[in-house]
Amino acid sequence: MSAARILVVDDEPQIRRIMRTTLTTAGYEVDDAKTGEEAMLKLREYRPDLVLIDINMPGMGGLATCREVRRDSAAAIIMLTVHNSDATKVEALDAGADDFVTKPFSTPELLARIRAVLRRVPTPQSAPSRLRIGDLVIDFSARTVTRPGAEPQHLTPKELDLLRYLTLHANEAIPHRELLQAVWGPDYGDEVEYLRTFIRSLRKKIEPQVDDPQYIATEPWVGYRFKGSIEPA
Repeated sequence: MSAARILVVDDEPQIRRIMRTTLTTAGYEVDDAKTGEEAMLKLREYRPDLVLIDINMPGMGGLATCREVRRDSAAAIIMLTVHNSDATKVEALDAGADDFVTKPFSTPELLARIRAVLRRVPTPQSAPSRLRIGDLVIDFSARTVTRPGAEPQHLTPKELDLLRYLTLHANEAIPHRELLQAVWGPDYGDEVEYLRTFIRSLRKKIEPQVDDPQYIATEPWVGYRFKGSIEPA
C-alpha cells in the first residue's frame, strides 16, 4: 500500500521544514506550499490525500484556501489554528475542513489526527450508493445530499463518513464514544463537544430546520439517532 500524500500549507519556512521532517519520518510523502495560491497550483499537480492548512496566512488566508481546496478536491483537510473557540471550529468546518488542530500541538496528537481523517468507514458491499429518506436524497458516490427545491450540498469526507455510519445504524441510538471511534478511530472517545460540532455542521446541510432536526436526533446523555425509513434511491 502506497504512502499517503500530504500537502503542508504554511507561510513560515521553519514550520514547513519541521512538518516535512516529522511527516516524512512517520512514513508519509510530503510537499509544501508557502501561500494559498501556491497550494492551489500544487493541489492539481501533486494530488494529495490530505492538506494541512494554517488558518492565519497573508494573501489568500487559510479559510479561503480551504474553500478552494474543497471546491477542487476530495482530499481530507486539517486546519491549524491558534484559536480554540467554537466559532473558529465552526468557521473551519463550514469552509470544508474535516478537522482542526490547535497550536501548539504535540507530534503524537498531530499524527493521531492525520490517521483519523485519512481512515474511512467501511462500506458493506450490499450497501447502495444512493439513499432516499423521505424527501432527502444522499449520494455517497457524489458526496452530496439534496433536499427538495435546494441545490445539492457537498459533504466533507468526514461528514460523509459520519452520515454513512448513522444511516447504516438508522433508528438506533448510537453512543458518542461508538460514533467517535467508528468514524475517527480508537484514539477518540471522549471528545463529545468535538462530535457536537460535526453534527451541527452536518445538520445545516441536511435538515429543513436545524433547530428542530427531522433526521439526526439527539439522544440526551447518550448520543445520536438517525430517524426515518431508508430505501435505495
